[in-house]
Amino acid sequence: MPIKIPNDLPAVQTLADENIFVMTETRAITQDIRPLKIVLLNLMPKKIETETQLSRMLGNTPLQIELTLIRTSSHISQNTAREHLLAFYQTFDEIKDQNFDGMIITGAPVEQMEFEDVDYWDELCRIMDWSRTHVHSTMHICWGAQAGLYHHYGVKKYPLDKKLFGVFPHKADYQKSILLRGFDDVFYVPHSRHTTIKREDVENIEGMKILASSEEAGVHIIYADGGKQFFILGHAEYDPLTLDAEYKRDVSQGLPIEVPKNYYPDDNPENPPRVNWRAHANLLYTNWLNYFVYQSTPYDLKEIK
Repeated sequence: MPIKIPNDLPAVQTLADENIFVMTETRAITQDIRPLKIVLLNLMPKKIETETQLSRMLGNTPLQIELTLIRTSSHISQNTAREHLLAFYQTFDEIKDQNFDGMIITGAPVEQMEFEDVDYWDELCRIMDWSRTHVHSTMHICWGAQAGLYHHYGVKKYPLDKKLFGVFPHKADYQKSILLRGFDDVFYVPHSRHTTIKREDVENIEGMKILASSEEAGVHIIYADGGKQFFILGHAEYDPLTLDAEYKRDVSQGLPIEVPKNYYPDDNPENPPRVNWRAHANLLYTNWLNYFVYQSTPYDLKEIK
């Protein structure tokens, strides 16, 4: 089944070229079906890139998805055209009276700042509080996961000695989790961050469970609140060339950066990257949508609480 997104969103053509089933609003209104309503809070500076990556994940499932894009009103992106934001994004105030089957809160390039110093922190806290009563299941990604863990549970983040950068092997800590159904014994996930959380801080919180982790990259997936919240450290949704672009950007700016691990064949940036995480990325989002959204969300969204 398709993902329903606005008619002229740039992602439409990109996904169509990849044979991902996309349904525009015009066609969707002719179908007598209730799609899953997913709201995406996009905190990334390159919003078109991020909305395309996540639309790709959500669109590769047997479920019909209606995607709503929102942004913060207390911070205006300098890297996305204002016309794009006005055409395709709503503010929290515009959707706060609605209920949603699922929500995704993205990462943001502010991880080296204290949470309270981020200019949209107060607004983000209001949105995260709202999600607990208006969204059936919420997935927090990377810095969004750190922010959610800190706000909801007081879990702190800690600076790393150097940037965690590359594609790292992971394994299931809780193999019975249906979120990981179909995963191989070892699976790979891209990471790009300067901070981390401590396993013991999560394990000490009642009702939280670490589902997957990496010896080198640390905690990866955390389950909480009976599946109403997931916290994902890492970027399973990344495109093949996302890390490549980050690496070349940092090199061009003279920043201290190592070649991303397990990414370029022979660790040679002249070689095209080897993609070894895409299958598990798709499975992660398919399982979340199926088992933690579709299978248990109420038909009448007003019943979400």
